[in-house]
This record gives sequence, C-alpha cells and structure tokens, in this order.
Amino acid sequence: MPRFVLLGVIVFAAVIIYSLIDCIMSKAKEVRSISKTAWLFTIVLLPVFGSVLWFLFGRPGNGPEPKPRAVRHPTAPDDDPEFLRNLEVRRRQQAKEEELKRREQELSEREKRAGHKNDDEPSN
Repeated sequence: MPRFVLLGVIVFAAVIIYSLIDCIMSKAKEVRSISKTAWLFTIVLLPVFGSVLWFLFGRPGNGPEPKPRAVRHPTAPDDDPEFLRNLEVRRRQQAKEEELKRREQELSEREKRAGHKNDDEPSN
C-alpha cells in the first residue's frame, strides 16, 4: 500500500510541475479563461485541482491557432475589386456619352434635312 501512495504522490507532483512549466512557457495571449498570473496562483494554491483546471480550461488550444488574416492589398490592378468597379463605371459612362453624341448628331442631321425640305417648299 505505501508503494501506491508513493506512486500517487510522484504522479501528482509530476502533474503539478508539468502544469506549472506549461503555464509559464505558454504565451499570455494564448492562455484561456483567466490571466496567466491567475493560473499560476491557482496551480500553486490548489495543486491538484488547479492543475486539472489548467489542463481543462486554461491551456492554449491544440496546435497553433489560426492567425487573423491581415488585410491584403491587391498586387495588380485587375485583382483590385474597387479598380474593376471604377473601370466598369467609366466604361458605362463613356458608352452613354458616345450614345448621346450619336443621338445629337442624328438629331442635327434630321433638323438639317427638315430645314432643306422646308426651304424647297414655296411659302404661301
């Protein structure tokens, strides 16, 4: 029986030491639930219970956490949605202007033809 007690004490000591080292080595930003300092005090003041809580609720997640993506600026103009949007707006505006010029030209030609017809008719 004393062997099992000794084995239990060694296992608990190993778990406590491992949780302390793990807490100290982890980055403060990655620690979950409460601050890193509070976890250290919890592990020291409540040795077994604090270690179990550390592994369940405080330890950083498995593997590296995905970093938030930085805002990437397009490398080429044709990759930039704002540039493409502006390009489309300019293209439509230019098409409208060309259509307006064409219609004005047609109207002026009609007026000239109508003016020539009126000149050919005798006045009463």
